[in-house]
Amino acid sequence: MEKFNFACVSGDTSDAIVDDLIDKLGVIPDDANLGFVYATDVSAPLLNDILSRLKNSTGIEHWTGTIGMGMSVMGEEFYDRAAVAVMLGRFVDSAFRMIDPQAIDVSGFVDANGDWLDENDHHFGVIHADPSNGRTPGIIDALADAVPNAFLVGGMTSSNTQNLQISDTVTSGGVSGVLFSSSVPLVTGHTQGCSPIAQSHVVTKCQQNIAVELDERPALDVLREDVGEVIAKDLQRMAGYIFAALPIPGSDTADYLVRNIIGVDEEQKLVGIGDLLTEGSELMFCRRDGTSARQDMERMLEDISSRIDGSARGALYYSCLARGRHQFGDNSEELKMIEDVLGDVPLVGFFANGEIFHNRLYAYTGVLSVFC
Repeated sequence: MEKFNFACVSGDTSDAIVDDLIDKLGVIPDDANLGFVYATDVSAPLLNDILSRLKNSTGIEHWTGTIGMGMSVMGEEFYDRAAVAVMLGRFVDSAFRMIDPQAIDVSGFVDANGDWLDENDHHFGVIHADPSNGRTPGIIDALADAVPNAFLVGGMTSSNTQNLQISDTVTSGGVSGVLFSSSVPLVTGHTQGCSPIAQSHVVTKCQQNIAVELDERPALDVLREDVGEVIAKDLQRMAGYIFAALPIPGSDTADYLVRNIIGVDEEQKLVGIGDLLTEGSELMFCRRDGTSARQDMERMLEDISSRIDGSARGALYYSCLARGRHQFGDNSEELKMIEDVLGDVPLVGFFANGEIFHNRLYAYTGVLSVFC
């Protein structure tokens, strides 16, 4: 099948940006019916006008996307300047439903689309979430529970200004996106940016997000032992390098959720992390380094490439803000790795404040989805 129409431009005014986008998109196919649009947060003041003009120029009613402190297309990353990327998908009208912004719960979406949800065996969702809404994690969980056999991917909006999303209009405050039926062929995968240092430990005593004991030993003693003598002597060295990880029970790929270490109490030997803990669960410590990130990126790309049946029509990529130029280098190396494997495939995405894969909220990861 033919590739999706794609364009990416940067500019100072909405008129100049949209004129350039429309020119680069070329002839709009009659069956183009869903637009993906991502923009840098520098573009936020122009977003309403850009979306309005895109809708008028293309005749496409449905749009989804968000802004990010960084934006990505195939082989290139954009930061610190106004830039917008657009990809026009072509799907059977009955194959997708827009997820209107859900700021409190998902009952409105479920009630409005109950019959459609019941008609399909499984669903793939692309969602964008507002990190400033304290209900966001619960809304994602509720959506995954309410949708039959849901597989949700996406990212949390990142911005120095407003956390704007695109859901047919410019909006903010909740979770929005698009849900596809099982008739839409695609492959997806994710890659970790942190690798385990040692084996996992059992949480034998905890208080909310504070690890008191691991393997019936003081949690800080276990952390010091795992990270090694050099770092253990100066725990300030851990910042941005050492993290906690929560293994996902039952995962056949040894998957895990990375969380920040938010503090230690050297007197009481406590370790605080950025998530709730439960006694009997597992916790391990991991490090962030470019070599392991590249190796896992290569693993993901090889896996996805092997599962693509025929040619790819378009792709979406959501990467952590801490990846990109901060982990792979200033020359768009992360996106060039994808280009080296997938080739000249339209790709749009952004650098997120948290990534969503298989209904879970991750950190320091990359999530790639390819429409076939």
